[in-house]
Amino acid sequence: MKLSTLTAAAVMVAGVAHAEMVAPTKVAFTEDGAVEASLTGKAGDAAKGAEVYGSKKLGNCVACHEITTQDVAFPGNVGPQLDGVADRWNEAELRGILVNSKMTFEGTVMPAYYKVDGFTRPGKAYTGKAADDTFGPLLSAEQIEDVIAFLMTLKEE
Repeated sequence: MKLSTLTAAAVMVAGVAHAEMVAPTKVAFTEDGAVEASLTGKAGDAAKGAEVYGSKKLGNCVACHEITTQDVAFPGNVGPQLDGVADRWNEAELRGILVNSKMTFEGTVMPAYYKVDGFTRPGKAYTGKAADDTFGPLLSAEQIEDVIAFLMTLKEE
C-alpha cells in the first residue's frame, strides 16, 4: 500500500513539473506580441543566460546585438544595443521578442527562437533538398527564460 501511494505521488509530481513547460505550439501571445507566462514555470538563471547570449553556437545574439559590458569579439550592430534593455522592455515583452520577434516587429530579421512551425521552405520547391519541417526550436524553454533573466539585469546606470 505504501509503495502504490509513493508511486502515485511521484507520478503526480512529475506530471505537475511537465505540465508547467509550455510547448512552442502552445505559447500564448498578447495583442502586442508579449508572452506573459513563463515557458518553464520557474525563474531563469541570469549567468546561464549570459552564456547563451555570448555563444555563437547557441543563441548567437552577439551576431546582431552589442552589450558594452560583455567582452565579445566583433559584436553585431544590426539589432539594437542591449545596454539598458530592462528599462525599455518588461519580462513579458522580452519573452515575446525571443519566442517570436515577428509578433512584435513585423518584418524583422531576428529569428524566432521558440517556434517550430509555419516556416517557408523554398528549397523543397526548387531543389527538393530542404530539411523536413520536423525540427525543434533554436533555444529550449529553459534557455529562453535564462536569457530573459540575463536581459533583466541590464538596466541603465
